[in-house]
Amino acid sequence: MAKGGKSKQKAAAKAPAAGKEILVGENRKARFHYEIEERYECGLVLRGTEVKSLRQGKVSLDEAYARLEGDELWLVGANIPEYSHGNLQNHEPTRRRKCLLKKSEIKKLKQKALLKGYTLVPLRVYFGVKGYAKISVGVGRGRKTQDKRQHLREKEDRDLMRGR
Repeated sequence: MAKGGKSKQKAAAKAPAAGKEILVGENRKARFHYEIEERYECGLVLRGTEVKSLRQGKVSLDEAYARLEGDELWLVGANIPEYSHGNLQNHEPTRRRKCLLKKSEIKKLKQKALLKGYTLVPLRVYFGVKGYAKISVGVGRGRKTQDKRQHLREKEDRDLMRGR
């Protein structure tokens, strides 16, 4: 078997089956605290032990947010715990991670995020169809307390209509 054949087999083994995404972590509170208007899919720059921890399903986005600095988007406060079998190469759990977006998308994000009351919220971390780690970032406006109550009522009404 040729060298190229082995590498293709390894790449196919890492990718999700049948072109599906594998969800690693989700920020459920984000939809409650923010009214999400737009969503962007970003790649993540990660170290090897971070990827291994993500594959084990370990990530916390509870206190995370995204920040624009110059022409770059950074994920701040996301907690990816250290890999259990990592040694000297282990990563810092709450380090800043660079998000990968096209320049045109960053320009759109910058225009939206500079408006008063808008923030960039990480929604979910997952492995895409090709097996790369991705993050979904939403542009949202904070909800007030009465808006949160109204949102809960609407959700309960929908569930009652569906018969749950």
